[in-house]
Amino acid sequence: MLTRLGLRLRIFLFFCLLAAGGAALAGGAMWVGWSRAEAALPTAPFVTAFILFAFVNTGLALGVWLLFDEHVAKPINKLSTDLRLRAHSGIESEVDTAAARYLGDLAPAAQALSRTYGTSVMDAAARVAHETRSLRAQSERLTAMLNEMPIATILLNPAQEIVLYDGQAAGILSQVAPPRLKASLADYFDPVSLSAAMARLSDDTPEVGLELQDSVAGRTYDARIKALGSDGHLILIEEMPHDDPRPAPRPLVFDFDLMTTAKSSEISETPLRDLCFVPFDTETTGLSVDRDAIVQIGAVRVLGGRIIEGEEIDTNVDPGRPIPAASTRIHKVGDDDVRGAPDIGKAGRALHDFARDSVLVAHNAPFDIGLLRRFAPDMGVEWGHPVVDTVLLSAVVFGTNAEHSLDALCARLAVTIQPELRHTALGDARATAEALVKLLPLLEGKGIRTFGQLVQETGRHGRLLEDLNG
Repeated sequence: MLTRLGLRLRIFLFFCLLAAGGAALAGGAMWVGWSRAEAALPTAPFVTAFILFAFVNTGLALGVWLLFDEHVAKPINKLSTDLRLRAHSGIESEVDTAAARYLGDLAPAAQALSRTYGTSVMDAAARVAHETRSLRAQSERLTAMLNEMPIATILLNPAQEIVLYDGQAAGILSQVAPPRLKASLADYFDPVSLSAAMARLSDDTPEVGLELQDSVAGRTYDARIKALGSDGHLILIEEMPHDDPRPAPRPLVFDFDLMTTAKSSEISETPLRDLCFVPFDTETTGLSVDRDAIVQIGAVRVLGGRIIEGEEIDTNVDPGRPIPAASTRIHKVGDDDVRGAPDIGKAGRALHDFARDSVLVAHNAPFDIGLLRRFAPDMGVEWGHPVVDTVLLSAVVFGTNAEHSLDALCARLAVTIQPELRHTALGDARATAEALVKLLPLLEGKGIRTFGQLVQETGRHGRLLEDLNG
């Protein structure tokens, strides 16, 4: 039980035990002395002496604890945080030896070890960066080639979840819902014809033609499906309706780790790395959940511990009311910007589709989630998603007493927010996503590996901010 308490709390309880123990010993000694004294001896002096001793003893213990907390417990927590940042998130922060000056040679030794480790990591990072640039160049060439072909390409894993889609496929999928890795193809197309085509596949018939019908407008696409053994299926959409505009160039979106990702029936048992997160942010007409409205929504997706480039939402929202000038000065969204923009019903449904089967992530989630839930009747949806609040994640990793604003968190994690993007929905959503990506390995380094364990830990900081999973 005690091992689950924080270091500073355990030290505080230790000093409380010292104070209580000292008072008990003094009380016992006075009782023995009084019991051996003459019966006529008054007890008042003994009681007065005990009360005075207990008061002074408690004050002394409290004073020593404050000194110990300031010069030992806090520096140890700060030192461990610095080391975890370097070890798990690759943050190039120096160990704060000044804060740990009363810990003897511990801080300089940790600094030396950290620098040695950092040199090795930097050498490895340089080699990885070189290979990454080469892979990125190859990916860009492949993307350019696929975008020039009049065929849309979708790769499915054995669970019929999307593992790869090109720019042509993104244009088709977006007619139904925002394209998303790990989404079921049945979210976009009628599953009946798809299942019938897959049933016809065999060793003798490795490729089957079919008509795909989207689940919203009923558009029909000529397609071919090819079995990839036990690894999944490849779908090639050959002919697109003539009235479809040519899609704008988009990146090739893929994550081949999804080919082997196992599904978990219970989210509390799902490893954090296997979850899909949707960090999002809203800009509003004010700071009241009950009275104000949303004027901008931004969201990105984090899968496999990385931000999925090309999957994002960035839209203004018509609040149906004038936007106060004081709010416009902060987020730069004025009445002219939202004129003709979708209302909260349409914009909210798009976000809901984008976040399907995902964990919502926000900084100060009760505000943003509260707004979504308030406008849920206009959207015709329910916001029952699991929620992660990066304020609470910051408290778990850095301690309750640290500053937990988005700017402070990003500064600690070496996440740069471009000034022109701060207080824009997409800019803040992306900053939250980058912070989340840095926080995930730190959480795993503390032994928090599943979503259930994460909820349990964030629940301990409910006095700081409401945990919406409670």
